Amino acid sequence: MSHFVPFDSVLDRAVGLLRAPGALPADIPDLYLVRDLFGKVRLSISDTIAKDDAARDGLRSLAVELHRALGVHSYPPEDALVLVDQDLLTPLEDVARQIQPGVYWVDRLVTGSNWWTVRTPDNVQDAGRRFVLYSVKGGVGRTTTAAVLAWHMASKGERVLVVDLDLESPGLSSAMLDERGRPEFGVTDWFVEDLVGQSDQVLGDMTTSPTWARDLEGDVRVAPAHGREPGEYLAKLGRVYMNTPAPWAARMERLTQALEERCESGIVLLESRSGLHDIAAAAVTDLNAQVLLFATDSASTWQDYDILFHHWYNQGLAASIRERLSIVSALTPEIDTGDYLEGFREHSWSLFQERLYDELGADEDPAAERFAFDIADEHAPHDPFPILWNRGLAAGASLRHLERAPVTLAYTEFLRRFDQRYDA
Repeated sequence: MSHFVPFDSVLDRAVGLLRAPGALPADIPDLYLVRDLFGKVRLSISDTIAKDDAARDGLRSLAVELHRALGVHSYPPEDALVLVDQDLLTPLEDVARQIQPGVYWVDRLVTGSNWWTVRTPDNVQDAGRRFVLYSVKGGVGRTTTAAVLAWHMASKGERVLVVDLDLESPGLSSAMLDERGRPEFGVTDWFVEDLVGQSDQVLGDMTTSPTWARDLEGDVRVAPAHGREPGEYLAKLGRVYMNTPAPWAARMERLTQALEERCESGIVLLESRSGLHDIAAAAVTDLNAQVLLFATDSASTWQDYDILFHHWYNQGLAASIRERLSIVSALTPEIDTGDYLEGFREHSWSLFQERLYDELGADEDPAAERFAFDIADEHAPHDPFPILWNRGLAAGASLRHLERAPVTLAYTEFLRRFDQRYDA
């Protein structure tokens, strides 16, 4: 097979082939095109067709055409058709994308699989008010914002739980908690002890209150990435993300619920890992939470968010996630703030407009309900919650003793917008 077929054209070529008249045998079970970890495509179908000679011959012909269209990104025709027990195909339903009636596309991935679904966990009746603080790049003030939001909500009488899920770069514990006041265990301890059935034994000593929270009307509890002593942190981290019979995202949901119940929290703030990693995906897509997207007005940041938004658009997930999103203008400069935010808003609106907002077709009723917003709409997900850069709250600053003056300077408008959006 001499012609070059790049990875990015494989799906379009496969879809085009399958939509051609007569490409598929009639009356066959659901057909799955499975692209494996090497990027090579096979046809998988229920073995109930084993005795149907016409169906098998038709699928073998399809395998030949698929190999011609995809080149080395497909298996040779003699190896491309796999008859599978139906029970083995059923799990694919959760990760499959329908490309035409009865035909599904499945990508087997080493990482990135959690970005392919957006779900509310089946066993959550009322997840309360959860907020994930997420960014595609680090160093944008998520930890500081978690502390300020916790302080703000607890000042109004709320019981707030803050959970550090940025396990590869744990900073919340050292930033928010006095060394002697940290709990014995952290999030990593819960996950490794859960592997051997001991998660309940660490749950009772996983949270503590920062010093500045003790005189507030409400309550703040912090669950750090690690406890008072990190211990064998790298050895624990290497085991945290293991899937048991329940996937890691389901275990994270179980941990969150357990902490919510133990702390009797009405507000949960989850500081996510940055980037496009599976761990961030699980927090953004699987925890039934509102998502604060931290961004700076830079070409690289918008390009990274476009990769994510474009993925949601292509996978038909936009409608499932977009109402949970709010954009945050992090590190907003103190000089020429208005001009900066105007440019930020334009770039944010362009991204949402192209990828996540609905378009009104020429034949549609203008009064029809649609998810779309004017660029100046303050209630829109693209309209930024601004956080002003402040030396007193710059990256690396201690958050063990929050001071009202720098918080007020940096966060007044952010907190107003947050309360407005979420009726907090």
